[in-house]
Amino acid sequence: MIRLAWRYLWSSPLTTALNLLLLTLGLAAVTFVLRASAQVEAGLKRDLASIDLVVGAKGSPMQIMLAGVFHLDAPTGNIPLSTLDALKKQPLVAQAVPLSLGDSFHGYRIAGTTPDYIDLYGARLGQGVLWTKPMQAVLGAEVARTSGLKLGDHFAGSHGLAEGGGAHGDHQFEVVGVLADSGSVLDRLVLTDLASVWEVHAEHHAGEAHDEDDDKREITLALVRYRSPLAAVMLPRWVNAQDGLQSAAPALETARLMRLVGAGTEVLRGFGIVLLVAAGLSVWVALLHAVRARQGDLAMLRMLGAPARRVATLIALEALLLAGLATVLGLAAGHGLVAVLERLLAERQSLRLGSLGWSDAEWLVPLLAGGLALLAAAWPAWRAYRLDVTTLLQAPR
Repeated sequence: MIRLAWRYLWSSPLTTALNLLLLTLGLAAVTFVLRASAQVEAGLKRDLASIDLVVGAKGSPMQIMLAGVFHLDAPTGNIPLSTLDALKKQPLVAQAVPLSLGDSFHGYRIAGTTPDYIDLYGARLGQGVLWTKPMQAVLGAEVARTSGLKLGDHFAGSHGLAEGGGAHGDHQFEVVGVLADSGSVLDRLVLTDLASVWEVHAEHHAGEAHDEDDDKREITLALVRYRSPLAAVMLPRWVNAQDGLQSAAPALETARLMRLVGAGTEVLRGFGIVLLVAAGLSVWVALLHAVRARQGDLAMLRMLGAPARRVATLIALEALLLAGLATVLGLAAGHGLVAVLERLLAERQSLRLGSLGWSDAEWLVPLLAGGLALLAAAWPAWRAYRLDVTTLLQAPR
């Protein structure tokens, strides 16, 4: 039955190829939307780590979140170093991690921070050690791969957060460590001590400047972890009430971001559904035409002893074989498009998609294809089931 259905399917190669193309395009669009959405969500959740609040200078909370968590935007400004101490003294704060941004290396951001920042992501060293003094740097795994830097090498950062800024040639960083690949935002960062950032942007050395100028020190952002759920209500209000400070809740801002992205995915999903509906109608017309064209063959099968239900099953098998082939091609094309998207994002040093095996939502694709095939084959199969063998055999040829 399967061999016969396969031969019948390809007896009209151009019609079959057109139906296969429509089904494949529709399933590929649906697969791409399902997989890309799941991977974007996984990537955002991974980069959020356990950060509950980002504190920065007055401005857009979305910009603060993109700059402080995902490193995809410029920060809104600097805040006093004393803000960090004030946050640490808050009973609602379990941890406050500073970030100082401003420079980059080959497009990768140089972030002044403390080792606690690495612990937020559960990352570990792949080579070397952490910094112990200013002007020592630990490279993310991706930075080390693309730049070719290794332990003991020296490099200079560029002013600004994009490649092409003026280089700080007089201030060379020494590579003392390389982080193991974690799949997180750390992979595309250069981490160093806070004092390194101050030193690069000051006329005197930071190591000699921990005296009267300490009160004038600034950081860019503070990443905060809550001690209790009550902090989610109280702490952002306290931060926003302070002069020059703005809070951003990554969970809320990420939800807003996903809603903005969701508009585009809905359009693509709708396009895929339109293609599938068109493919279903095309398959239905093709099968109906095939039943009419093969009435003599089907009558002969009935005369040779094939029951009516087997003749109807033959038509359904034809549609299911087409759907199965389209499912394989559609899933392959959808995964390939996601892989292309990942590569484009990597080349632009943008958000990375989270690692994902076979997502639960992707199981809907073969079910969708099979259901559509059976729906398209229902009426043609019923027509084949109701064929009057006696009338067909007596008809003149």
